[in-house]
Amino acid sequence: MRVRPGLLVLLALAAVLATLGIVAVRGQGAPVSRAQQVQQIAAGLHCPICKDLSVADSPAPLAQQMRAQIEQELAAGRSPADIRAGFVAAYGDSVLMTPPRHGLAGTAYALPLGIVAGGVLVVIVLMRRWRTGAADEEPAERLPAAQRLAVRRAVERLREEEPG
Repeated sequence: MRVRPGLLVLLALAAVLATLGIVAVRGQGAPVSRAQQVQQIAAGLHCPICKDLSVADSPAPLAQQMRAQIEQELAAGRSPADIRAGFVAAYGDSVLMTPPRHGLAGTAYALPLGIVAGGVLVVIVLMRRWRTGAADEEPAERLPAAQRLAVRRAVERLREEEPG
């Protein structure tokens, strides 16, 4: 049995999409301890002083204060989303390690999905063309009638000129 290369590509694409879907649905497990919760929230916030470090990784005094504030707010019963919202209100969207899902920053989430959808569309179009036999047509069948006639006449002239 001969396996078509297009079918292999389609199966590989389906496997990748299924894996991404499972990861997206399951996500990260909920942190168990308060320290893990603090670590998880702090890991999602940029340190306002350090360049490209999260609050969890930064040794800066401000980052230490932010971690202590997260700890206090968790102890007071605030949710992680409320705590993040408080930091966004104080420092702006730039305090978030991941861009917000709204506004211009939302393109960071929409663009990859658009690229994947475009790729799937291209694969579907190519598979349809391949299955309908457009690739198997003789080159002459793809030419307009006037060009086929010109090619036929040129071939006949070449045959007439061939030595015997």
